[in-house]
Amino acid sequence: MGLAVLHSRGLSGMDAPPVTVEVHLANGLPNFNIVGLPEAEVKESKDRVRAALQNAHFEFPARRITVNLAPADLPKESGRFDLPIALGILAASGQVPSDKLKEYEFAGELALTGELRPIRGALAMTLKASRDGRAFVLPLPSAAEAALVKDATIYPARSLLEVCAHLTGQQALTLQQIETQVDIRSFPDFSEVKGQRHAKRALEIAAAGNHSLLMSGPPGTGKSMLAARFPGILPPMTDEEALESAAILSLTGGFKVECWKQRPYRAPHHTASGVALVGGGGTPRPGEISLAHNGVLFLDELTEFARPVLEVLREPLESGRIHISRAARQAEFPARFQLIAAMNPCPCGYLGHTNGRCRCTPDQVARYRGKISGPLLDRIDMRIEVPALSESELTAAADGEPSSDIQSRVVNARQRQLARQGQPNTILSPQEIERYCQLDAAGAALLKQAIGKLDLSPRSYHRILKVARTIADCAGKSDISSDHIAEAVQFRRFDKNQ
Repeated sequence: MGLAVLHSRGLSGMDAPPVTVEVHLANGLPNFNIVGLPEAEVKESKDRVRAALQNAHFEFPARRITVNLAPADLPKESGRFDLPIALGILAASGQVPSDKLKEYEFAGELALTGELRPIRGALAMTLKASRDGRAFVLPLPSAAEAALVKDATIYPARSLLEVCAHLTGQQALTLQQIETQVDIRSFPDFSEVKGQRHAKRALEIAAAGNHSLLMSGPPGTGKSMLAARFPGILPPMTDEEALESAAILSLTGGFKVECWKQRPYRAPHHTASGVALVGGGGTPRPGEISLAHNGVLFLDELTEFARPVLEVLREPLESGRIHISRAARQAEFPARFQLIAAMNPCPCGYLGHTNGRCRCTPDQVARYRGKISGPLLDRIDMRIEVPALSESELTAAADGEPSSDIQSRVVNARQRQLARQGQPNTILSPQEIERYCQLDAAGAALLKQAIGKLDLSPRSYHRILKVARTIADCAGKSDISSDHIAEAVQFRRFDKNQ
């Protein structure tokens, strides 16, 4: 009888719990069983492993083979266990030595030829594996992203034969090197946008303080154009932020090494479901809000989204995380995204337009705007109008500031926030607001007046203070004045004026 024990990793949300792959060969009628709560794709690995071993000219034992994936109560999914199962069979049958198996963790899907195919979640698994002090053997396409984890030891392999040659000492695998050459994604430039100075100013403030923003205006006024350029003025990502975002994208197989340190920009269609936005499924996967972690989530045509779909954004907008609970599984994903949304002012879109084309009744307009609930609207920091351009603005040459100039001011404002409180203004707690958002006498009087006239909720009050703090940071001021309060109040009034 033969027994081999190898190490691998499962996936449960953002976690990658260790999985011990135990392979036992016993006398009896030839049989191949996999136990340990395997799902369909894991059960199917029996056929892939058998064909891969035979095509790689190894002997497939005509014995009773039992593979146990421990712990038994953790569901196992995907084809990542193909490689450790195949190696376990070879080690248990004496075809490869088993003395070095404990030094490595293995993951990879096998083709019938014995070639290794990429797996999803390689980066998330490596984050955990590196803490346990073991090297990780991965398919070549997955190794590049896994090597982004600092101090991780990654061995890329093209095939089962290469892994076996490494274990037998015939030809060692080469350590994966960190890819330092990346293609810097070029977002469209703000200099191409004509007019809309107020909207550009609002977007600069939103970028500086990481605030959410809702734009309302007629069709063709540049809302989508502005949103597409917004990521280009955000501060560069830190190593920690980049690793968090890359790990989430790795769970869906959507991470590309050449996009390292580029802020995510997600723009789901308005037909997206609630599960598509927040994540879920039988095996919980991250949704758009998590895929936009540390980046931008742009929701165009906001009022065309189903109202129940929009309501799922309320909790993550506050907490920056999403908890997904299903009957058999629970998962938690980070979701610190920056919401940029756009909508028309009425069903036809031309309310307030100079062409006078709108014929919507007040009742129709109220129902249209009512698709966005008050609690959700209250959680959006800034709300602005994007009016139609005049004839002179439309025909004039574009002369706006380039994104690089705006970004430099945004970076300076963000650095002031990090030096003062260690985080962007938008996530200040009520206690921190009291400490860092002190007003002068004129500013306090103006804000008190705004509370009475606009009937502000406590949440709106706090958000105005956060935006005012960001405006002061953009101006290089340590104190919040009445001018900063006045501008912050204006960024919450478009729904009151229409």
